[in-house]
Amino acid sequence: MAYVKRIKRTRKSKKPRNMYFHAGTQEAIVQYQATDDLSIREQLYLSEIFPAFTKLAENLIFMHGFAKGTDFETLRNDCITHLYESLCKWDPERGTKAFSYYNVVAKHFLIIQSKKRKKDRYRHISISDESLLSATEKRLIEKSQIAPSPDEIMINRHRPEEIKKLLVEIRSRVANENEIVCIDSIIEIFSSVDDLEFLNKRAIFVYLRELSGLSPKKLSIAMSVIRRHYRELSKTDDFDIF
Repeated sequence: MAYVKRIKRTRKSKKPRNMYFHAGTQEAIVQYQATDDLSIREQLYLSEIFPAFTKLAENLIFMHGFAKGTDFETLRNDCITHLYESLCKWDPERGTKAFSYYNVVAKHFLIIQSKKRKKDRYRHISISDESLLSATEKRLIEKSQIAPSPDEIMINRHRPEEIKKLLVEIRSRVANENEIVCIDSIIEIFSSVDDLEFLNKRAIFVYLRELSGLSPKKLSIAMSVIRRHYRELSKTDDFDIF
């Protein structure tokens, strides 16, 4: 009977991950926080902490593609600087590993920078290549390049006065007490429109309700009558301002 010799295979032990940020790095940070001696701090930072922060920043930038649309070295150096400024914020007494803490700090910094670059890209429109512009962007550029004509400036300047004249005319036409209160409130809002913090359809209705003291139902009925007078007057030559 033949015997087969068993070959004993030894499994290679896995190399620990994050070798650039090891227990020695964490100990160096603890020592850095514990001393006020600038020379000792400098030695600890340059020999143990700085290389770990550099590798951490590089790995996150490459892994998540944060370098897209920016200079890699500048982004890496800014991230390292941010980590340096956070050196004394990690508290070893809380049981969190230094690597976990600074990994989150670096990642949050890079995400914020990425969002800032994205926002800047939306704010600035490049006109060097028209083929890259959307129809909306082209209209915005065209509109910004055309100065309003003198007659347009004059009309815009006198339009508020004409609108107020129209509102006063509507006031002379309404007879119901609720309608009078409503149009008076409209005139008051229009006269102080520049002092209002925000203005939209819902906000105007709220302002009207507060000034007039009318219930939503009464206010709605009064507004219907005022709209009818407005439509009639806006079609005449005297109030053809829209």
